[in-house]
Parts: sequence; C-alpha cells; structure tokens
Amino acid sequence: MTKRKAAQPDLIDILLADYKKPEDLIGENGILKQLTKAIVERALQAELAAHLGYDKHGAAANDSGNTRNGSSIKTLKGDFGALPIDIPRDRDGSFEPQLIVKHQTRWTGFDDKILSLYARGMTVREIQSHLEEMYGTEVSPTLISSVTDAVMDEVKAWQARPLDALYPIVYLDCIHTKVRDSGAVQVKAVYLALGVNLNGEKELLGLWVAQTEGAKFWLQVVTELKNRGVQDIFIACVDGLKGFPEAIEAVFPKTAVQLCIVHMVRYSLNFVSWKLRKAVAADLRTVYTAATVEEAEIRLAEFDAKWGADYPSIVQSWRRNWPRIVPFFDYPAEIRKVIYTTNAIESVNMSLRKITKNRGSFPNDDALIKLYYLALRNISKKWTMPIQNWKAALNRFAIMFDERMPKH
Repeated sequence: MTKRKAAQPDLIDILLADYKKPEDLIGENGILKQLTKAIVERALQAELAAHLGYDKHGAAANDSGNTRNGSSIKTLKGDFGALPIDIPRDRDGSFEPQLIVKHQTRWTGFDDKILSLYARGMTVREIQSHLEEMYGTEVSPTLISSVTDAVMDEVKAWQARPLDALYPIVYLDCIHTKVRDSGAVQVKAVYLALGVNLNGEKELLGLWVAQTEGAKFWLQVVTELKNRGVQDIFIACVDGLKGFPEAIEAVFPKTAVQLCIVHMVRYSLNFVSWKLRKAVAADLRTVYTAATVEEAEIRLAEFDAKWGADYPSIVQSWRRNWPRIVPFFDYPAEIRKVIYTTNAIESVNMSLRKITKNRGSFPNDDALIKLYYLALRNISKKWTMPIQNWKAALNRFAIMFDERMPKH
C-alpha cells in the first residue's frame, strides 16, 4: 500500500499565516471552504486535461479539434454551506466530469445528513432551519421532501425482501399515531413484526399502517409473510391484538399464540407510581418466572394479597388474561427466559415514541412510513449480537419442535 504523504509544514504555515480566530478557518470565507473550492476546481481541470489529451495552455495533442470552452458556475450545497464551483467545459460538449457529475447540486453525503435529521423526528421546516443555522446554506422544503421521498423506493424493496423459512419467535406489536387523511386527523395503528431467527438474531420483518385491526387485516399480514418465504413460526407473541389468533391459525396452523409477558408487565406498571414500580415489577416477576402453573397461581395470590387493594386493575388484568398466559408455562425454562427477557420490541416502541412525541400529526401515511422506516433502520444497526441465552433456548427448541426444525 502506498503511504500517503503528510502536508508539508511550510505549506500549512502559509495557509494559516492570517489565522486569528475559528471563523478564519471554518467560516463563510474561511480557509477550508476556499481550499476545498481550489482543490475541486484543480481536479476538474485535471479531468478535462485527461479528456482532451493535453494540459491547459499546452499544445493540442489530438486531431478532433475539441478544445477548452470556458467554464460554468455550479453552486453545491454541503457542510461548507453553498459553494460556487467553476466547472470547465469543452467545445463539443463531450466532457462529463466524474467528481461533480451532471445535475449534481449537493455534495456526496449531504442527502444522508438530511435523512439522519429526518430519522430523529425533525420536520421538514426544522431540518431547513437546522441546515441554515449549522452550514449557512438555505435548502428549500421541496428539496428536503424530494430527498426523503426517494426513501420510499427503499421502503418498498425492504418490505418485499425475502425472509427466512423459519422464525422460532415472532413478536407483533402496535403503536398508535395521528395522521391526516382526507383533511381530517385520524388515529392510525402502525403494526410491527419482529422475528428472532435460528441464529438468535433480531430482525424487523415489516411494518404496516391500518385504521382498524381485525382478522381480515391480520390475515393480509401473515399471508404477506408467507409469500415472502416464511414457512413456519413456533411461537407468536402478541399484545392481545384483535383477530390475530384466527388469522395466524389459518396460515400457520401449528404456530402457538402467546400473550406477550413483556406487554403484560408494561400494562401493569402503567398503574404504578415511579416510586413503587421497581417493587411491583419484582413481585410480578415471581409470577411469570415460576416453575409451574401451580406455583405461578400461588405467586399471583401473594401479589394480590400485597398489592391488590392498591392496584386492583393489575390483578384483574392478570386473572382475566390467565388462560392466555398459562401456555407460557408449558415451555422449558430456557425458552421462557428468552421470551420474557427479549425486550427488543419494547425498546423499539420507546425509540419510536421518543422521535414522534413532538409531532402533532403526520401529513399522510407515506410521511409516517418514511420516518418509522428510517428510525427502525438506525435502531436495527445496533443489533449486532444474538439475544442472551439463545444457545440454551435453541437446544430446547430442537427437542420440543424436532419434526419442524430444518435438517442438515
């Protein structure tokens, strides 16, 4: 590998000869901006020289008759703000620069900066104000919208990508948010499917927006998962989503539908003050970590005796949903532990709520989908390791679902 030469000390001294304050370096007319302009324009001249076959002011080295023909000014937006660049031209118009291609108006990476700000929940107007404040460049709302709109093609490809044949666990959850529809603000549901594959890796399978939930909607979702390659799901953890058990039974008849323990705990803690949440959560944990159904019932009775008078809604919720919680205890401890300790769906929801809390409503479904997709893309980048205790759980899955496990 060729070692890159460091800048010569005397060159740096010359460049910084008049430096007195930070603005002299990074300001509107600072050294970095002017140096960038000079280097880019010199590189474009070198590209044109290679295209024509001779340097500027040199003798023509080809017989085509093509020569230099002045330049045109193109203003590029980026980290340096708006920077005018002289683009050299040739007489017959055959020169196509590679450093700054035709129709390019922004530096490479500038679009990514816009998408990054959008993914944090900033509105188009907020992004416009931020870019003007940080880089001194005015970016129109139309340009910002065009950059974010381009994401929709990526969303469609992501939503249609092939999936694994088997997911031992799939979590399904829902977040409600406000969207303008036909001039009126309506509350719509965004449904998320999070799968855990055979390697113990978390994977977002898709997101869907709907006004109502029910068997018909969920049949559409699970049919889409099957059409994208999913052949089997061992356990589907849901938050009491209406119509889901009937829908998944029609498409994946062997899948066990389990009321999500994580959601049961979250719902319960909504009734508890911050001061007592830790204590209540600890006592609830004795219920869902019990070795058997019988022990769990004893622990629930103890919870009722201790907290029932103060929080009757919690006890009523667990007793009302008990028939849907009981199957959880049929699984070996290794599988149960994976189910109730996988808080990825919970952390996803918290992240999405955080970036949307300052928005009154979304202008349309596409704006909602764009933001959620970009946010989910950022969230999933952090999932670099298998979930905890996965190997032990996989061994139990292999024993419990032997005939449905892939054979190698």
